[in-house]
Amino acid sequence: MWTLIGRSAMNIFLPENSSFFFMRVFVKYTNPVIKLFKYVTPSFIVQPLVPLFIAWFFYMFRFYFMPYVLGYSVMGMLSFPLESEIAGMIYQLFN
Repeated sequence: MWTLIGRSAMNIFLPENSSFFFMRVFVKYTNPVIKLFKYVTPSFIVQPLVPLFIAWFFYMFRFYFMPYVLGYSVMGMLSFPLESEIAGMIYQLFN
């Protein structure tokens, strides 16, 4: 998800075929994911925003599907059960 967002952000300033090292790495690692999602990506989305659209799928997967699969009962807006559990563990560790 973050690599796709980074590619979209760098694509504002650099073309996809840039010789800049980080842009080449972002393009290399995200192209297979973009090709995998090309069937669900609408054709009206401008090409530089396609990685951002696909990153949204990963965010939604992490925000809604993973807590459901892991058995958390708290679902909905502004509830990050995975992060709250990690914060609770850190709190217990230092108290």
